[in-house]
Amino acid sequence: MFGKGKIWFDGKMVDWKKANIHILSHVVHYASCVFEGVRCYNTKQGPAIFRLDAHIDRLFDSAKIYRMEIPYTKKQFRDAVVKVVNVNKLNACYIRPFVFRGYGAMGLYPMKNPLQCAIAAWAWGSYLGETALEKGISVRISSWQRQAPNTFPALAKAAGNYLNSQLIKMEAIQDGFDEGIALDHYGYVSEGSGENVFIVKNGVIFTPPTSSAILAGITRHSMFVLARDMGIEIRQQVLPREGLYIADEVFLTGTAAELTPVSRIDNIQIGDGKRGPVTEKIQKAFFDILKGNTPDRFDWLTPVK
Repeated sequence: MFGKGKIWFDGKMVDWKKANIHILSHVVHYASCVFEGVRCYNTKQGPAIFRLDAHIDRLFDSAKIYRMEIPYTKKQFRDAVVKVVNVNKLNACYIRPFVFRGYGAMGLYPMKNPLQCAIAAWAWGSYLGETALEKGISVRISSWQRQAPNTFPALAKAAGNYLNSQLIKMEAIQDGFDEGIALDHYGYVSEGSGENVFIVKNGVIFTPPTSSAILAGITRHSMFVLARDMGIEIRQQVLPREGLYIADEVFLTGTAAELTPVSRIDNIQIGDGKRGPVTEKIQKAFFDILKGNTPDRFDWLTPVK
């Protein structure tokens, strides 16, 4: 349950309520944090963490971009994630590993501040709702754009990037939609507030490239693996806004959102207004692996022993 249990904090297990930082920590004022969102699934073979190595690799890549030298090896971080799930006796959960600059000097220059690391885990169901996985969600094109090239790095999963995401999400919710999709600096489709975007047209899956100011999602990459394994053509290319409206199907992917279909965009019905056949096929293949219904042929799952 959120708010209870143990958190791994700088190499030690501490009580949830005691995992505190100073109010003048650098991260509080300058969002100097990189993080990951990871899921553990309760498979038929027991709890297993989805693509843990890929998430740890991306965490270290994000830290490298922001010149954060993590004082642990990837293996140590990986083992700590497994330990957190184990200690908290969780079967299915969301895991948040993060690295941030702590209490030291004030000011934008961050190198005098200590680097701190933590991992928390809690039970968290489908981010956009269980019924959304079948019926789909409503989306609006946001008035907020994603960052222009060479402003701040989209490939880093950094806390500061999500201020833009908050604006996208708040605008969508307050206007009566479930989610928002942002365009990039050039007016092409970028991503949702916390999800990658895919469209299906004439049986082919399309998704924006990393040059469209997207985060290179772990679940996004998994869609490429699954689609190619099932013989479905999948391409990366820039997508115009109106391409969303005339798509046969649209779906969003992310660790929290998993694989969620979109039924309406800007109040325009997409396809039949519900989960389409290609989305359903790839969604089933995805969840069959995560639930342990089919063999983990891609070696995606790390058992929690």
